[in-house]
Amino acid sequence: MSALSALGTLGRKKPPGQKKDNVAAYLFLTPWLLGLFVITIGPMIASLYLAFTDYNLIQAPQWTGLENFTRMLSDERLHNSLKVTFTYVLVSVPIQLAVALLLAVVLDRGVRGMAFYRSVFYLPSLLGSSVAIAILWKQIFGTDGLLNQLITPLGFAGKGWISDPSTALGTLVVLNVWTFGAPMVIFLAGLRQIPAMYYEAASVDGAGPLRRFFSITMPLLTPIIFFNLVLQIIHAFQSFTQAFVVSGGTGGPSDSTMFYTLYLYDRGFGNFDMGYASAMAWFLLVIIGVFTAANFVASKYWVFYDD
Repeated sequence: MSALSALGTLGRKKPPGQKKDNVAAYLFLTPWLLGLFVITIGPMIASLYLAFTDYNLIQAPQWTGLENFTRMLSDERLHNSLKVTFTYVLVSVPIQLAVALLLAVVLDRGVRGMAFYRSVFYLPSLLGSSVAIAILWKQIFGTDGLLNQLITPLGFAGKGWISDPSTALGTLVVLNVWTFGAPMVIFLAGLRQIPAMYYEAASVDGAGPLRRFFSITMPLLTPIIFFNLVLQIIHAFQSFTQAFVVSGGTGGPSDSTMFYTLYLYDRGFGNFDMGYASAMAWFLLVIIGVFTAANFVASKYWVFYDD
């Protein structure tokens, strides 16, 4: 009888109060839905269409099919921007995560004034993508910058770190590593979730600090490492402001800091080749998607969960 009565309630009308709640929910969701379709999905569909056209922002788009994508195969400057971007991602992200994890482990040991240090270390993450910090970085690594003023009295020869093709990209790598605050806070939260009894049992068995770190901390922290790795790779591929400000929008000496996003901007708004820029944007989406998918596939071999 209970099953039949439950089936009988399916055809009943909803109470008036529930209908009012649904209306209120949809009203609150309306701004988000408008933003989703007008600001996100709409421009994405438009850019996908423009990727197959010749569009200069003035005249109407002209359909060209796959021409923009085939142009990428012979665009040497695009190939260089991919090389610079991949180097930046593959070098800066691992170093950034290593520094963030090291400081998180230090702070997790109960340092006095931890709230203050946590706020100070997190501050660069808030400012790292801003124009002000990029300008500051340019002043530090310029020919007459702070770094040269510090090392010249010590007998080291100063130089224009930003204007030298061999070191220009390295300054941006250092800038990205410096913004370790966000992953550090996430690592710190993950460390707080590891039960203390694991470390106590390992200490009783005679395990030292390094053994406890690599046998307990690292395996139990792999989900957090994986989370930070995916986020920081995506963020690094999208880096733009630092390279634009430090290089003055030119990509630096010999295009040594010509990030993919910077070249995309140059093609779209510098050369008014918006169709080609749209195709580049979708190609970047594919690259990020491939890296993300590869991380998820590889995660089953090194990411461990409590269950």
